[in-house]
Amino acid sequence: MADAVVLVAHKRDSRGSREARRLRNRGLTPGVVYGHQEATISLAVDAGELEKTVRHGIRVVDLDADGKVEKALIRDVQWDHLGQELLHVDFARVAADERVAITVPLEIRGTAPGIAAGGVLDQPMHTLSVECLAVRVPESIRVNVHELQLGGVIHVKDLVLPPDVKALADPDALVVQVVAKQVEPVPGAAPAAAEAAEPEIIGRAKPEEEEGE
Repeated sequence: MADAVVLVAHKRDSRGSREARRLRNRGLTPGVVYGHQEATISLAVDAGELEKTVRHGIRVVDLDADGKVEKALIRDVQWDHLGQELLHVDFARVAADERVAITVPLEIRGTAPGIAAGGVLDQPMHTLSVECLAVRVPESIRVNVHELQLGGVIHVKDLVLPPDVKALADPDALVVQVVAKQVEPVPGAAPAAAEAAEPEIIGRAKPEEEEGE
């Protein structure tokens, strides 16, 4: 679990795409903070500090907005289409004893022995919705595959979750499995099925020999 860090923010009055571009040109990321039946406040935070916080998997921060410090959850971030620049951030006010529903990444750990047996790892699920204390949001949920044989599967109910973290997804939902490799057909090759055998020719019955011969 990651500890909270301090992010310094400045309240802003102006909004709109032009103002957002102006802020980004100054190295700031526009955002909002909301929740706990308080007013939604528009603000801007240092883009470099925010990006470092997000990339380290930190989800809860002490948000210092012009001297008022609030504990806040980084609820949502928007990136540009290249995933390089943070365009916007949403903070949600939280309390230390508050439980929240949030999506966290799944992290594959280990090497499945089923791969050495000719299989490939298939991971249909890459994130997991969980419920936990706001100040104890896990950076990721580890999925240990070191015992996964060919044909083996891991469901949500098989995951080992951190203490006091509850999965919200279907317990029988498939997280990861080892499946047999699909053999690609060779272009121009004959069909796999054996060619049909030449049909047997059944001769016509011989006419009865004429009497007297």
